[in-house]
Amino acid sequence: MIRSMTAFARQESETRWGALAWELRTVNHRYLEVTVRMPDELRALEVQVRERAAKQLRRGKLDCSLRLRLNVNRRDELKLDEPLLQQVLDTTQQLTSRLSNPAPISPLQLMQWPGVVLEEQLDMEPIRAAALDSFDRALQELRESREREGGQLAQLLVDRLDAMEPLVVAARKRLPEVRERIREKLKSRVEELVSQPDQDRLEQELVFMAQKMDVDEELDRLDGHMVEARRVLKLKEPVGRRLDFLMQEFNREANTLASKSADSETTQIAVELKVLIEQMREQVQNIE
Repeated sequence: MIRSMTAFARQESETRWGALAWELRTVNHRYLEVTVRMPDELRALEVQVRERAAKQLRRGKLDCSLRLRLNVNRRDELKLDEPLLQQVLDTTQQLTSRLSNPAPISPLQLMQWPGVVLEEQLDMEPIRAAALDSFDRALQELRESREREGGQLAQLLVDRLDAMEPLVVAARKRLPEVRERIREKLKSRVEELVSQPDQDRLEQELVFMAQKMDVDEELDRLDGHMVEARRVLKLKEPVGRRLDFLMQEFNREANTLASKSADSETTQIAVELKVLIEQMREQVQNIE
């Protein structure tokens, strides 16, 4: 299954205690690199988030962002620390007795004293569980997005391979004519330089030089690389690195074909092959 490394996913969860929102983004990267941003209350989940991401993804730079919004009205009633409140009241009365015409203390001021109003201790365990569950759904959505994009990339590569095949066929059809043209050109050149050449030696040299300029092996290797690329595109595993290596091999053969070319038509074929290979190479950089 071909997967792109560029994708986005978002998952939101609403509960009685508040809302969670995950945003996942991936872009191209040689290896898997995970960045996690989350509230301090849930920071303990970072290790599990990284582990779950590593099980689902092999390559790409993954940015994970979690937002937590707790309900401000989750308390049923306000609770007071009665002993502390009594201490504050006693101390206030003692101070009041020592002051002349002190300003009255309001109940709201007493409630604002640290610790007088008991803060409800929120159970974070169900929130953590919900956050991980939401992350799993976002990760699955991300994988599906990468697979959809990967399917499009695979089709682009197949289209380029389809365009390469007739070019290789055309170059191979020209081989007999090109070989004969090379032979005649070399023979004519040698005869110009040597008045009475040794015909046997000349024939050997002509064969040797023609072989050096022959591109049959390069065309065979291009055929083999195209077969291998089609096979790799059908594998049910990450194939980005394999395809990247194949693009290097494609490019090497196309460059050799261009350097050995003995006629303008074969040179043009080599140029068109290099254009298609470069287009494939650019797309392969996006594949996991």
